[in-house]
Amino acid sequence: MRTLRHYLWREIASAALFVLAALIGIFSLFDLINQLADLGKADYQFIHALTFVALLAPAHAYELMPIAALIGTIYALSKLAANSEFTIMRVSGMTTRRLGDAVLVVAIGLVALAYVLGEVVAPPAEDLAQRFKSRAIGASIGQEFRSGVWVRDLLHSADGQSDRMRFVNVAHVNPDGSVDGWRIFEFDPQLRLRSMTTASRGTYVEGRGWSLTDRVETQLPPVDARASTPGDAVGGTHIVRERESFWPSDLTPAIFGVLLVQPERQSAYSLIHYINHLTENHQRTDRYEIALWKKLFYPLVCIVMMALALPFAYLHVRAGTVSLKIFTGIMIGVLFYAMNKLFSHLGLINTWPPVVVAGLPALVAFCFAMGALYWVERR
Repeated sequence: MRTLRHYLWREIASAALFVLAALIGIFSLFDLINQLADLGKADYQFIHALTFVALLAPAHAYELMPIAALIGTIYALSKLAANSEFTIMRVSGMTTRRLGDAVLVVAIGLVALAYVLGEVVAPPAEDLAQRFKSRAIGASIGQEFRSGVWVRDLLHSADGQSDRMRFVNVAHVNPDGSVDGWRIFEFDPQLRLRSMTTASRGTYVEGRGWSLTDRVETQLPPVDARASTPGDAVGGTHIVRERESFWPSDLTPAIFGVLLVQPERQSAYSLIHYINHLTENHQRTDRYEIALWKKLFYPLVCIVMMALALPFAYLHVRAGTVSLKIFTGIMIGVLFYAMNKLFSHLGLINTWPPVVVAGLPALVAFCFAMGALYWVERR
């Protein structure tokens, strides 16, 4: 039985990895075609496009891992069934439980590989790809609006209470992590504007804040809540101009850099950090919480996909050729991918619990797989 298990492991793992490599090649070709339009911009040459596509490959590998596991397992089991090898295995004592255990071992290996790709390799590689391309074509990164990127930042007093509120607007996030075109609007706890600051550029000082260049701060006088006219303000407007100035803040390049990579492609650590920032600033976190739970659940989908492939081993070759079974597997994978995306959007619109949005499609697919396996085994 050990020999049969090793044989199954080798066949399934090699088929899954081969399909994964083929899918990565196809998607990389599409990426390369999309990059052809940018060739010739500034210093962006064909070698830069190849490097950019190569850096995106780990992200594709992570996203395609469950589909590759499904198609590869269907191909391996269907080939064994077509050659009557699976029939011999069953006669030799390969029960459904043992088959499931053998497939589970390979699935756990693919899950571990997916976690490594999704948490360690893909996010920094994609971030590097975006910065590499932006540097080559001389572009800046990440503008949500025509005015740039807007972030809210709260300042806390020594007792932990909210002291001041700042709305930060930056025009450009550069590939090196510096930020151009600062506008900072600071309000007191009563939401009265206290100061407006502009700066041409900001460079992050690790763990402390930002070093701003050409800083101009317009400090507004405090206004009595009972005042009826601007003339009742205490004092006058004061303007401070500094060539170089330090601006303390909890904002980091990673928070601005969240725009470089889609939430679904960020690491769980980055998502947790950004969710904490949004929570502290009393902003909605639904989209990022859904992305976080999907990051935790998505590699486990490999197990679900391989469970969906198990019934194909029990279908006799006359019930459909290997190619038909593979095509069916592809359609199942596409259907699951579409359902996963649909649930994400529905959950965001209807404010469903993020853990339900992320886990329900996989749970439904797993129940379907177990039902199909029971049916083909008992019929």
